[in-house]
Amino acid sequence: MIDPRFRGATAIAGVGHAGIGFSTGFTEMEILVQAAHRAVSDAGLTMQDIDGIATASVAATMWVMPVIEHLGIKPTFIESTMLGGSSFVAHLMPAIHALESGQCKAVLVCYGSTQRTSTLSRAEIGAVRSKLDPQPYETPYNPLNPLSSYAMAAARHMHQYGTTREQLAEVAVAARKWAQLNPEALMRDPLTIDDVLSARMVSDPLTTRDCCLVNDGAGAFVLVRADRAKSLKHKPVYVLGNSTAVWNRQVSSMEDLTVTAAQQSGKLAYEMAQVAPADIDVVEVYDAFTINTLLFLEDLGFCKKGEAGGFVSDGAIAPGGRLPVNTNGGGLSCVHPGMYGIFILIEAVRQLRGACGERQVKDAELALVHGNGGTLSSQSTAILGTEATL
Repeated sequence: MIDPRFRGATAIAGVGHAGIGFSTGFTEMEILVQAAHRAVSDAGLTMQDIDGIATASVAATMWVMPVIEHLGIKPTFIESTMLGGSSFVAHLMPAIHALESGQCKAVLVCYGSTQRTSTLSRAEIGAVRSKLDPQPYETPYNPLNPLSSYAMAAARHMHQYGTTREQLAEVAVAARKWAQLNPEALMRDPLTIDDVLSARMVSDPLTTRDCCLVNDGAGAFVLVRADRAKSLKHKPVYVLGNSTAVWNRQVSSMEDLTVTAAQQSGKLAYEMAQVAPADIDVVEVYDAFTINTLLFLEDLGFCKKGEAGGFVSDGAIAPGGRLPVNTNGGGLSCVHPGMYGIFILIEAVRQLRGACGERQVKDAELALVHGNGGTLSSQSTAILGTEATL
């Protein structure tokens, strides 16, 4: 069991993002620095107050070093564990330990990617990764990954539980309806179930509208001790629970394509936060593909295994539905620069601050954030709350 003293011991004091969409003419480092400065300013701090750093990149194993150079800081706590898209949710626990031990006083978690406008293509990066990070049971078959892996999980869920393509489409439509309430979201045009089903098939049973965006973006947040957060610019958003779990690297190594390590990370996060799924007001999950949302709603306890298709039907996770899910529009309609985890944390903080305008969830006090990395490989769950939840 995670030490209960860590519950609410730290808080997110500032958030910021930059370069959402198309950052033509900027490098990923440049938009990362912009987002970092915005998050630090949002917290009411200066970069000289930052003595802890957590960051990761798809392209560079030593990414944290040039980030430190560009920010001009000399941190006493450095975290650069790379778990794919869940990394920035997973960075919470090491940062909590560092803050509680006195190793540092303010941790900046940051990310930037220009995967859409970069001259270095995703195909080039993928080719290099296949050599540096080979997946022996999959690479020889040259799958269209990550898409093919998620398509396999979707196909299995449909076969095993009777989930339909229409139910998968409900996820994309709900995300778009939230995006239409978010002026920062990239895709805000109307989207229907038929639009999703009739879109170009890219890996059966997933069409282009079942897949996340491919764009640029940077995000950052600042974590401090709870006692310090009370004296800063905004009302604190406390970290009540956090846990990370990894059961596999390759999707072909999963025991069951419909069960993810979110079952473990979610259970431990709930235990640390001393809450249950029924207590959660707003849910932000990593929706790289429509199947993700179904799997995570099940594995995180919002419905039973195999029942997520029915759970999301009839607009249940859209605005006005029974459970607000991915209120910024998600990776499907808002932003997805390659590793989306930091953006769901930013959205959760904004919801708990009551700062989301038209898409604001009324009386939101508890938010669950869930990050996913690789091909259903790494899972990290965080539960955030307002002062009323302490």
